[in-house]
Amino acid sequence: MSGHSKWASIKHKKALVDAKRGKIFTKVIREITVAARTGGGDPNTNPRLRLAISTAKSANMPADNIERAVKKGTGALEGVNYEEVVYEGYGPEGVAIYVQCLSDNKNRTASEVRNIFSKKNGNMAGAGSVSWLFEKKGLIVVSQSKAGEDQLMELVLNAGAEDLSKTGDKFEILTSAADFETAKKALDDAKVPYESADLQMIPKNLVPVSAANARQVLALIEAFEDHDDVQHVYANCDVPDEVMKEVV
Repeated sequence: MSGHSKWASIKHKKALVDAKRGKIFTKVIREITVAARTGGGDPNTNPRLRLAISTAKSANMPADNIERAVKKGTGALEGVNYEEVVYEGYGPEGVAIYVQCLSDNKNRTASEVRNIFSKKNGNMAGAGSVSWLFEKKGLIVVSQSKAGEDQLMELVLNAGAEDLSKTGDKFEILTSAADFETAKKALDDAKVPYESADLQMIPKNLVPVSAANARQVLALIEAFEDHDDVQHVYANCDVPDEVMKEVV
C-alpha cells in the first residue's frame, strides 16, 4: 500500500478542507441521487447509497437534504437526470489523470473538461487510455489516536482487508472493492471511528515528478475538483515531500 500513500494523504487532507468549505454538498447530493436512481432508495439494500449517505453525514449535511436527494433519485420528487461519465488524460511528465463526473449535459462537460486539461498543461485522451493504470479499492483512514496497530491489524485482516499501513499520524486500510463493506462494518461493530471510508481508483504504480511539475499537476487536479460536474479526480503522481508539506 505504501506505493500510493502520499496520494491518499493528499486526497484525505483535501477532502477535509472541501468539507469545511461546504464544497462537498453539491457533489454528495448528486451521488445520492444517482445511487438511489440506479439501486433503489433503501440504503440497507443499496451499498452505493449507504456509502453516499455516510459521506453526507460525515460532512454534516442536514437530514432533510439527504432525504430530498434520495426522493429525487427514486422519482418521488422531480429532479435533474445526471449521467455518469469518465474522462481520461495526462498531466505534466505523463502523469495519468482519471476524472469521474456526474453530468446533466455530457457535451458541455466534455468541452469544459477538455478546456481544463488544455489550460492546465495537460492533454485529454480517449476512453481506456489511463484507466488500466488504476484499480478500484476501498480505503479507510483511522487516526492512530483511536486504535492500536495490533488491535486494528487483527480486526481488519480478519474482515478481508488487504493491507494496513501508517501514513503520518493515520492508519490506512486497503481493501478490495468487494470486501470494503465488510471491513467497514467490522470497524463499526468494534466501535473504532474512522475519519474517512470510500471507494477510490488507486494507482497501481506512481510516476515520480519534479517539484515544479508536481505543483502543475496539483493545480490541474484542483481545477477539476472545483468543477461542479466532477465527483472525483485520481492521479498516479509521486509528489515530492516539500510539495506535500505545502499541500497538507
